[in-house]
Amino acid sequence: MSGLADKRKFYINGQWVDPVTPNDLDVIDPSTEEPVAVISLGDQADTDAAVAAAKAAFPAWSETAPAERLKHVEKILEVYKRRAPDMAEAISHEMGAPADMSLNDQTEAGTYHIENFIEAFKSFEFIRPLGPQSPSSMVAWEPVGVVGLITPWNWPMNQVTLKVIPALLAGDTIVMKPSEIAPLSSMVWSEIIDEAGLPAGVYNMVNGDGAGVGTQLSTHPDVDMISFTGSTRAGIAITKAAADTVKKVMLELGGKGANLVFADADEKAVLRGTRHVFYNSGQSCNAPTRMLVERSYYDKAVEIAKKVAEETAVATAHQPGRHIGPVVSKRQWDQIQGLIQAGIDEGARLVAGGTGLPEGVNRGYFVRPTVFADVNNDMTIARQEIFGPVLSIIPFDTEEEAVAIANDTIYGLTNYVQSQDGARRNRLARKLRAGMVEMNGVSRGRGSAFGGVKASGRAREGGVWGIEEFMDSKQISGWDTEA
Repeated sequence: MSGLADKRKFYINGQWVDPVTPNDLDVIDPSTEEPVAVISLGDQADTDAAVAAAKAAFPAWSETAPAERLKHVEKILEVYKRRAPDMAEAISHEMGAPADMSLNDQTEAGTYHIENFIEAFKSFEFIRPLGPQSPSSMVAWEPVGVVGLITPWNWPMNQVTLKVIPALLAGDTIVMKPSEIAPLSSMVWSEIIDEAGLPAGVYNMVNGDGAGVGTQLSTHPDVDMISFTGSTRAGIAITKAAADTVKKVMLELGGKGANLVFADADEKAVLRGTRHVFYNSGQSCNAPTRMLVERSYYDKAVEIAKKVAEETAVATAHQPGRHIGPVVSKRQWDQIQGLIQAGIDEGARLVAGGTGLPEGVNRGYFVRPTVFADVNNDMTIARQEIFGPVLSIIPFDTEEEAVAIANDTIYGLTNYVQSQDGARRNRLARKLRAGMVEMNGVSRGRGSAFGGVKASGRAREGGVWGIEEFMDSKQISGWDTEA
């Protein structure tokens, strides 16, 4: 990406259009702290134009045959795969994912979700019998209407595909606002949508910030639903803003995942858990940032985590390799530094890393992979979502104590269990208050949903559940089963 790329246009009603009133914002490369592109932040007139286009397109799109909508999504997948190198380059420049990780993980996440939605949709029943007790009662699944999609910067295509694709398959029309910090990947995505040939107005994209376009979508009377991924603070604000128009609101918010490591865990459990915290430079809402370790294994676990931190390389996003890159912005870097310092000030034992830039680095928003031991669950670093490569290790003595510590948080996204005792794993899977529980390093299966409880929001994104989130159920009686 050479020179300052001009990315000021919005995608509205099948056309790339200029903003009604220009409001330039530089996109900063977090590896270099230099601007790489300029976008424009939208205003009410831009939002209104996009919503009007989506509203006008809804009647025809909502009545297209499911097979027709599926063909469009299959075409999107085809173009997306071809544009993968462009997508990966954009993500590296806008949010700092290292080149290999950007292509193989960040971009590939989009492929994975599109393929899974295609598979789930092929057997999706739009009209289903209520049950044998009521033979003439049916449940019909129908599109919500115009949906506003507000997506984050940390996993841009993961979240864009988890929202746009099921909304399209459901028969909704879309106005998307990507993060203004990392909008370049969504510009590429909009080019992909355009090439795939969706009818004009079905998909629209307006850049903007949360206070502007985000609030305008949340309060707009012609937007029927908001799907938001981001901070819990912003999710609360969106819910309040959407209340006056009684929208459907779907929130996927923060997390403070507990990773319960028992003494009988496999030998790679701590290694796996620590690497997961540092993955994507710690910028994942489902990161297992609180490692709860059984007392008899605690000292060994601390040593393993320390070694992982010391062996984790930090380098620019613009080179290949298995290193981690910068965090997304100066604001994010400052916040992480403050929380690391809070850990030190509150008496946690700094085992690795700490404040300041990594050795040999003099620019870019790079954070030292950091491990704290002897943390208790009342410390700031155990309560707040840090969103950086920072692990807090907490000892426990009993299974009951581990569950109590794990559940003692406002969040409830993903918890983790490491134990060779199958009965224990099953017990804990039910006792841990979270939308997801992953055990012994086994990933959730293809087609499973992503989402949490409590302050992590209650969205369910992915698979059949992810399609149903973008639909309303209609209960019908007196259905003629012979017609």
